[in-house]
Amino acid sequence: MSFTMTSTVRKVREHFEPEVELDIQEQRALRGHLEQIDYAAYAANKEVLAKLVGNADLGRFQRLAVVAAQARGRWVSAALAVSQKAEASPQEIAQLATLRCAYEELTEAYDALRRMVERGYLPTKAKG
Repeated sequence: MSFTMTSTVRKVREHFEPEVELDIQEQRALRGHLEQIDYAAYAANKEVLAKLVGNADLGRFQRLAVVAAQARGRWVSAALAVSQKAEASPQEIAQLATLRCAYEELTEAYDALRRMVERGYLPTKAKG
């Protein structure tokens, strides 16, 4: 079992580990079946995501990165403003949480888009 740590979520991924009771041929057959399952998931992701998201050119990444950076800036700027006071109100803390959530969502979306490109789910075009 492997773990992937994101800024907000811990995801567990399980990989095939043959049972000791299976003989070599049964293990190979099971691995082959699991490869077919993985390919079906790949093909489904490629088809669906290409239709929903479109291509993943550099301009789209840059715009998403700028929006995420702006959200981070608003969150940290608001936190610094709150820190200038003797005490933060519950409303100010709630606003900070909302701003942080917006930043984290945009960051997760950026990471998801990047993973889609890494895995070959999206067509890419060089800006030109």
